[in-house]
Amino acid sequence: MSDQKSSPSDAVRDCGSVVPLGAYALPGRVPDPKPGIEQAVEAERLGLNTLWLSERWGTKDFGVLAGAFGQVTSRVNIAAGVTHFQSRHPAMLASMAMTAQALTDGRIVLGVGRSVDAMWDAVGLPRATNQSIVDSADIFRRLCRGEKVKYDGPAGWFPSLRLNDVPDVPVPPLVFAALGPKGLTLAGKHFDGVLLHPFLTPEAVRRSAATVRAAASEAGRNPADVRIYVTVVVASGLEPEEEAAVVGGRAVTYYQIPGFGEQLARVNEWDPAALDVLRSHPHLVGLKGAADSVRTRDQLVEASSALPPEWITGAAALGSPAACHETFARYREAGADELVLHGSTPDQLGSVVDGLAMANK
Repeated sequence: MSDQKSSPSDAVRDCGSVVPLGAYALPGRVPDPKPGIEQAVEAERLGLNTLWLSERWGTKDFGVLAGAFGQVTSRVNIAAGVTHFQSRHPAMLASMAMTAQALTDGRIVLGVGRSVDAMWDAVGLPRATNQSIVDSADIFRRLCRGEKVKYDGPAGWFPSLRLNDVPDVPVPPLVFAALGPKGLTLAGKHFDGVLLHPFLTPEAVRRSAATVRAAASEAGRNPADVRIYVTVVVASGLEPEEEAAVVGGRAVTYYQIPGFGEQLARVNEWDPAALDVLRSHPHLVGLKGAADSVRTRDQLVEASSALPPEWITGAAALGSPAACHETFARYREAGADELVLHGSTPDQLGSVVDGLAMANK
């Protein structure tokens, strides 16, 4: 027998058949991107399968951070969760993705989303439609393969596009962030994976996974080829105040958005009337944009007291590592191919990840 000690990453890979794990670097609003470098190093040490970045303009540009993460890691996949087709010219998006893919020896995953019409109206970019998303995905893949693209349609007008120098690496997988049935169907028919939203219950994940796989089958695809990433907000081993900030405050940022909160409640089969109570909280009255862009963490935590407790505890992983593992198992049984841990950064996940590895040795 070898006397070589197992590393945490070896242990996590050993339990990958139970529940592969990924995690977000720099979750939420951050003033400084530099801590993401140490978080990437820790994600690799823990043996996480994928390191995700939720792109925000200003401090969380995916192209820049993917390059940085790729140079301090050698194994973990690096994923956008998410960027958007409209925010970069198609050639620039494909160029960024293929450059990062070459630098990381093929570890890039490109997650894209629809976002909301108000955002695109505000910045003067076209709204996303189902057809523009499908066409953009096709344009992206063709450019990454070195093909010449001529296109005039819902995704824009591009008389002559080509990447002159394409590295010899695979086209990065495209993952679509979806919540409702139309988006889930789109993912099943046209994408390599789907990224499910935080704060879905295991039963909501089960229904969502079934929709994705049925759409893939209808399109003549192998449903198993569409990877289902389930985002789970995690707080374990934290002080009560920090747990409240990680989970309750994050929940508020989603539920308070008009229209979006209703959709999230509908997918979970919850009574949307609870949203009126939340939005009447003094910290949220009259708020139109994202709460975390204009409210402090303490204010978001205070506002979270207006949410029904089950809206948090029934759709997140809380408490001891063992309790979190039980939640992970429920999501895995519901159809998750990989869990994307959110809220807590990789350097806060050691007890959960190491404990899961030990429990499955």
